[in-house]
Amino acid sequence: MASESTIMNGLDHQIESSSTNEENHSCDDQENQSTSKLDNDKELILKLDHLLLDEKNDPDIYFHSYQSEKEMSSIMSLISGTLSEPYSIYTYRYFIHNWPDLCFLCSNRETNELIGSIVSKLDIHKKVLRRGYIAMLAINKEYRRKKIASKLVLMSIREMIRRGCDEIVLEAEVTNDAALNLYENLGFLREKRLYRYYLNGVDAYRLKLWLK
Repeated sequence: MASESTIMNGLDHQIESSSTNEENHSCDDQENQSTSKLDNDKELILKLDHLLLDEKNDPDIYFHSYQSEKEMSSIMSLISGTLSEPYSIYTYRYFIHNWPDLCFLCSNRETNELIGSIVSKLDIHKKVLRRGYIAMLAINKEYRRKKIASKLVLMSIREMIRRGCDEIVLEAEVTNDAALNLYENLGFLREKRLYRYYLNGVDAYRLKLWLK
């Protein structure tokens, strides 16, 4: 798989291309702008496809999409045992039932044990932007440092772009250096600090990836 700096540069190129197109077109050229945005999205999706396919996966694991309610208990168990913030079953169902195609999983090929999960959503923000939101990302401790988290995030980003996403946001604890490094290496920037954001009293950074 390409280095994380390469991924970031690819996303930066997408942002720069979109900004340049916006500056060069007049208000009368909205149709051309839409076509250009679509072309840029297709180009970025192809790059993400290449990065994902180029990854030499551990033969003992496999990635897949959420399929049914039968997987819900495993997802809840993994996330509750990994993240500090507690979530009710209604929170999980809100995200996964409304955006099942934005829930990606990683499992052990032999045992089918769930070892990684990302849960996201995509909706309209302020009646204008199509904003993606990464709500939860969890990896079994025994399987960390295998780029599973990076691949799950890339899979989520790719699907959001396919749906016309303009930007993606998330929150991460200010003390969670691993998560901050992961997202920042993929092109996310710190937008603001949210004081005492979590129930445990820890502050959070809101991170954002601009795609438009």
